[in-house]
Amino acid sequence: MQLQGIRVVDLTRILSGPFCSMFLADMGAEVIKVEDPDGGDPIRQQGETRDGFSLYFASFNRNKRSITLDLRSAEGKEILRDLLRGADVVINNYRPGIMDKMGFGREALRALKPDIVSCHVTGFGLDGPYRDRPSFDFIAQAMSGFMSVNGTEDGPPMRAAPPVSDLVAGSYAAMGICAALVRRSRTGEGEEVATALTDSMTSMLAFLATNFFATGKLPLRTGNDHALVAPYGLFEAADGQIAVAPSNDAFYARLIDALGLDDLRERPEYRTNAARFERRAGINAEINARTRAHTVAHWIEKLNAGGVPCGRVLNLAEVFEDPQTRHQQMRITIEHPRHGPLDVLGFPIKFSDDPCRVHRPPPVLGADTDALLRELGRDTAAIEALRVKGVV
Repeated sequence: MQLQGIRVVDLTRILSGPFCSMFLADMGAEVIKVEDPDGGDPIRQQGETRDGFSLYFASFNRNKRSITLDLRSAEGKEILRDLLRGADVVINNYRPGIMDKMGFGREALRALKPDIVSCHVTGFGLDGPYRDRPSFDFIAQAMSGFMSVNGTEDGPPMRAAPPVSDLVAGSYAAMGICAALVRRSRTGEGEEVATALTDSMTSMLAFLATNFFATGKLPLRTGNDHALVAPYGLFEAADGQIAVAPSNDAFYARLIDALGLDDLRERPEYRTNAARFERRAGINAEINARTRAHTVAHWIEKLNAGGVPCGRVLNLAEVFEDPQTRHQQMRITIEHPRHGPLDVLGFPIKFSDDPCRVHRPPPVLGADTDALLRELGRDTAAIEALRVKGVV
């Protein structure tokens, strides 16, 4: 697999860091998840459970090994040092400065393993006036500008339902780690990688930010309408709604053909996107009057046949029964030796020759502690002594 032979020490918890290390594990890296003996990753206690095992945890911690370590103890820190000496990557999502206080700052890591790649996922970054503030997804969505452009013009700012900032920051972290590993293969040098939840969301503002840079004007919240293109959004069929996205004049022409609205083609008030955008309510009303005459199924077939980007608005039950979702295997079942079959989200990255796959079930807390300690040279008596002390 792509990252076979890469060993990752994962000090993260909750979501942004585990999402990052999950990508690395899915691509073949050996990920050692270090957890506190007292309950482990807090996400183990969140969400729906199967036989007492959190499916939320399972979804983001497949393909990993779990070792419990009390990193407040001298013995726990020494075991972590041993793990790091054999690692290629270490990931944390502590607040800035915590790794230094623990004795694992950048210079200390270099002393242990000169070519190690260290990655930090934080709320606001490793430095700057907000570096020490606590943060979670909702705060990042608010402070990045993302919420200010989400929702409708007459409504309040809105967050996205999924924890987008965690997921994006974790994805960027995985990309940064892979880039640092490529650089290391050329130079033999390690690297320090950092991503932040708020930066990650700000980076996704796309044309909304560029328009602001160009004009100084704050963008309006447009709901399901597009901020640059019309017509675009949800339209009413006889039995539901259709998402339609004709993103330029060529697609608009295809939409008009598919709907049989030839009379709109030459009307000057709708001839260009700029004109349609100024009269969005009017063009939307013309299209809705036509689409209400037939069912969603009729229009999905008709519009796709005409090359118009469109789709149903699916709920989660419909998503995971959809033939394309099933074909892409975006819902997979992991056979867990202790908890039976666990359904989790599938692999979004597809490789033709060495695909991502489940090679380890999500671990129960500390499942690999003894095995890893033996790999580090501890014998049975030493392991039992650590357990008695509460180090593992």
